[in-house]
Amino acid sequence: MERPYSLQDLLSLMARLRDPKTGCPWDLKQTRQSLVPHTLEEVYEVIECIETGDVEHLKEELGDLLLQIIFYAQLAQEEGRYNFADVVDVLTNKLVSRHPHIFPDGKLYGATVAAAEQPQTPEEVSQLWQKVKAAERKLKGELPADSLLDGVPMNLPAITRAVKLQKRAAKVGFDWDDPLLVLDKMEEELAEIREALAGGKQDEVAAELGDFIFATANLARHLNVDPDSAVRMTNRKFERRFKTIETLCLAKGTPLTLENQADPKQCIDLQQLDAYWDEAKRRENH
Repeated sequence: MERPYSLQDLLSLMARLRDPKTGCPWDLKQTRQSLVPHTLEEVYEVIECIETGDVEHLKEELGDLLLQIIFYAQLAQEEGRYNFADVVDVLTNKLVSRHPHIFPDGKLYGATVAAAEQPQTPEEVSQLWQKVKAAERKLKGELPADSLLDGVPMNLPAITRAVKLQKRAAKVGFDWDDPLLVLDKMEEELAEIREALAGGKQDEVAAELGDFIFATANLARHLNVDPDSAVRMTNRKFERRFKTIETLCLAKGTPLTLENQADPKQCIDLQQLDAYWDEAKRRENH
């Protein structure tokens, strides 16, 4: 029986794929920039497995995500910058330095700290991390940020970035202390959307809708709900229910296709579709 492949085998495989003479044409064509969409896709496939409880399939998706990291490291190695071992070394050193409550002498295999002397809550650990990261920035000679909001990546999903901006502002007290107050703000924003609609100006509608979504993300934060995860869950629910509608329509001899919808005689009215939607919800609850 052959031994299981190791991380070193995977690194060797990537090197062969990128061999200028005998490598794979697709892999040889890739750059950091071209890999970004693939990396994002792999991240979301990992998230999908976690949120749907597909732990077995998660193993494969974690491998696909690891491949992305190895690919970036291979590109850097080819440029003579660093390699995968350097990535691991930097990460390990950073984790050791950011956990002084676990590694008091700054060594992975050094002394330990008694449990009673360690931070007892995640909040206490978070406060410690902020101090450690501030010390790291000072050591690197980095100037303090001009704003508390500096450093929140621009290319994050918009709702995720909204929550991060809100968390930063909340650290200095710019925040509501009651979710019901956020609901009041949402109602205010909803009224402004109605007003913008009445005015008929699309740019104002878009701006007010953005304010409403921002307030919705704020409510999710106050309720300890990740808004991106909540929307993904709703997307999956909508897909399930709509596919049930398609099944019911097909059973009645009126399949939902774009061709059929172009023919008024084949159209199914909204009232009937709503009834099928209610049936889909009923089936889910039984």
